[in-house]
Amino acid sequence: MEVRKGSTADIPAIVGLFDGAMEWLVSQGRTGQWGDRPWSQRPQAVAMVEEYVAKGQPWIAEVDGAPVGTLTLSEGPGSYVEPAGEPERYVHLLAARHGSGAGAALLAHAVQETRRAGVPLLRVDCYAGDDGKLVAFYEANGFVRTEAFIGPDGVWPGQVLARRV
Repeated sequence: MEVRKGSTADIPAIVGLFDGAMEWLVSQGRTGQWGDRPWSQRPQAVAMVEEYVAKGQPWIAEVDGAPVGTLTLSEGPGSYVEPAGEPERYVHLLAARHGSGAGAALLAHAVQETRRAGVPLLRVDCYAGDDGKLVAFYEANGFVRTEAFIGPDGVWPGQVLARRV
C-alpha cells in the first residue's frame, strides 16, 4: 500500500470511497452514521468534500494504483467542534475500503505528517452511536477520547479523540 498526496483532481475518487464505505455500512444495517443514500447523490456531501480537500491536505492510500482509502488533514476542526486552543492538525474525511488496512495506514501517515510539521496534537471526530466500533477503531490507533458532542442536526452523537505526537 502506498500513501500519496492528493489534490482536487481526486475528489471523484474520494466521493467514490465514501459511496463504497456507505454501501458497506448499509449492508451491515448501520445507517445511523451517514444514512442510506450514497454521498455522490447528495450535493451537500459532495460540496463538503470539495471544501475540505481544497482547503486541507488530502491523502490517498492506493493498492496497485487503485484508491482504497483517503483522509484530509487541516489545521483545525469543523465549526461544530471547538478548536484545541493550541496548534493542532485535524483529520477529516477518513474513509477506507473495509478490511484493507488503509484506515490505520492513513492515520499512521497523519501522525507522521503532524510530527513533521512540528505540531504536537492530532485530533479527529467521529460517529459515536450504534455499537461504538468507530470510536474503538480510533482508540486502537492510539487516540483517546476527549469530549462528546451532538452534531449540528441536534441528534447525531459524535466523539472527539486526540493523540499527542
